[in-house]
Amino acid sequence: MNGTVIAATIVVALAVLWLVLQSLQGRQKNEAMESQMNELRRDLQTIANSQAKTTGQLETIANSVAHRLDSFTPTLQEAIKNSAQITGQLTSDAQTRMAGELKNAREQISEIQRQLGGLQQASTQLSQAAQTIEGILGGAKSRGSLGEVTLERLLEDSLPPGLYATQYRFSSGEAADAVIFLRDKKLMAIDSKFPLDAYRRISAEGDEARRAFVTAVKGHADAIAKKYIVPEEGTLDLALMFVPSESVYYELLMSTDGKGLPLDAYCRERQVIAVSPNTLYAHLCVIVMGLRGMQTEENVRRLLGSLSGLEKQLEKFADKFDVLGTHLKNASQSYGEADKLLEKTQDGLLGMLAPAPVEPLLENGQSRLSFAAETPAANAAAATSKKSA
Repeated sequence: MNGTVIAATIVVALAVLWLVLQSLQGRQKNEAMESQMNELRRDLQTIANSQAKTTGQLETIANSVAHRLDSFTPTLQEAIKNSAQITGQLTSDAQTRMAGELKNAREQISEIQRQLGGLQQASTQLSQAAQTIEGILGGAKSRGSLGEVTLERLLEDSLPPGLYATQYRFSSGEAADAVIFLRDKKLMAIDSKFPLDAYRRISAEGDEARRAFVTAVKGHADAIAKKYIVPEEGTLDLALMFVPSESVYYELLMSTDGKGLPLDAYCRERQVIAVSPNTLYAHLCVIVMGLRGMQTEENVRRLLGSLSGLEKQLEKFADKFDVLGTHLKNASQSYGEADKLLEKTQDGLLGMLAPAPVEPLLENGQSRLSFAAETPAANAAAATSKKSA
């Protein structure tokens, strides 16, 4: 019982103590809150004072702004009026320019449509031409004709007509597409080959078609070497294989056989030189230059022969000229002697023709007789002097 009372007393004492502590804490809180309220009141008073000052400043600023707006309003109205006029003018100019640009645009669109129509027509024609070429190249005979025509045009553009012939037939009956006539009656055969079928299959079939292409080119090279390299009929020890397509010729240069030997090297081993239109033209230009050089050499040789004959003729002329000089010298000497004789003859003739002086007659006639007797003697003397002369 006593313990219970003591415990109750302790609990009451603790409760009272707690209440006292709570009262002290509440009082401290109230004091702190009152201090904060006082500070808040001072802040509010300060804000109210600042607001009053700010209100006065705002009224001053508002009055100043209103005054300035009143003074700026006429200027603003004038500027608005001018802006409206400028805007109207700009709008009018813009509309005019826009109309012009639209007109030009319509014209350009019309021109573009016309050009597109022409382009479409050209595309149609190109497509038709491509189909025609496809038809031409469809068969081996057509491709051969195309190669022959291309080869003939190149020969016509590069060589004089007398230096080549087309469809030249050998004694075996084989006919080369063309031959070129070289010096000393030598021939160089050219044959057109166009392995297009195997080439066109390369892009689709790959290595298999490339092997077929290599086999076809080898066959062409072997056939040309066998048919058109005939030294006993005046041909050179080589012939040209004309490939009338640059793309096919490029594929020929880049291809190798199963042993790794380049395809063009195989052709060269058979003494067959593969040429495309561009490289054939270069070969023909070199041939023409060589033929011209040979012709120049031949002309120089003939000129030297002519000069040698002329030298012999000049030697003969010099001999004849010496003989003529001797004859002229003798004739000149004879002429001098004859001239002297002519002078003496003229002198004697003049002496004979001169009249004799008349002597006076004597009484007995002796003078006449003596003249008559002297005349024959004078004649004899004149004759004697003429003979001596």
